[in-house]
Amino acid sequence: IMIPPIVLTIAGSDSSAGAGTQADLKTIAANGCYGTSVITTVTSQNTKGVNDIFSLPVEVIESQFNAVMEDLDVQVVKTGMLGSKEACLMVDKLLENYMVPVIVDPVMSAKDGTALLEGDGLKALKALLKKAFLITPNIPEAEILTGFKITNVEQMKEACLKMDAQSILLKGGHLEGNILVDILYHDSQFYEFKHRKIQTKNTHGTGCTLASAIASQLAKGLELPEACEEAIEYVKKAIIENYPTGQGNGSLNHFYMIREKKHG
Repeated sequence: IMIPPIVLTIAGSDSSAGAGTQADLKTIAANGCYGTSVITTVTSQNTKGVNDIFSLPVEVIESQFNAVMEDLDVQVVKTGMLGSKEACLMVDKLLENYMVPVIVDPVMSAKDGTALLEGDGLKALKALLKKAFLITPNIPEAEILTGFKITNVEQMKEACLKMDAQSILLKGGHLEGNILVDILYHDSQFYEFKHRKIQTKNTHGTGCTLASAIASQLAKGLELPEACEEAIEYVKKAIIENYPTGQGNGSLNHFYMIREKKHG
């Protein structure tokens, strides 16, 4: 039996399963890989917002990580919500021992605006970003990382040059207008991925999903520009086929392709 490529997500748990580890594992499976996980935080949340956050002790994060890595052949690591300075420092330390590509989704706030990382935690996250193979900030996160206002594509490119990371996929979902542009800066080149804005409020977990999809495509052997293109297309379809779960921002349909096969 062929074992699919293994991807590890290091992220928070979302009790509504639209974002965080739950979304990551669904995305990894949907993209043809085997997902493993390290939980950093447990959140009590739903489509309306975050009610409570509990950060796991760093010893528990370390124990989970070691249990996975000593037994499974992980191809790519993706990090999401780390939640604290201590968690950022621990993950940074743990990843130093492994030569695998690391994708960092620099999660700083929830969809409802709840701060998930700030102060000293942000400083520790910036240290981790320097070692990442790819970081995937949205525009508000990039503005925090650079102190630079971003309102158009040229400013997105300028912000990429200001961020201290190996490669950057700067997501353009917060731009005004009907055409969105995601900018990849890789090997001193810019790549633009343009797509039409989808009018829906059901976008809970989009960032988690995109980073995990890229990680999966990299684990399958694609080069970064192609992996980003495939992942963006996957997320676009998952948003179009969204689930209006709950009373707030509903979830993407991570397994939209099952419906496509039924009707195909």
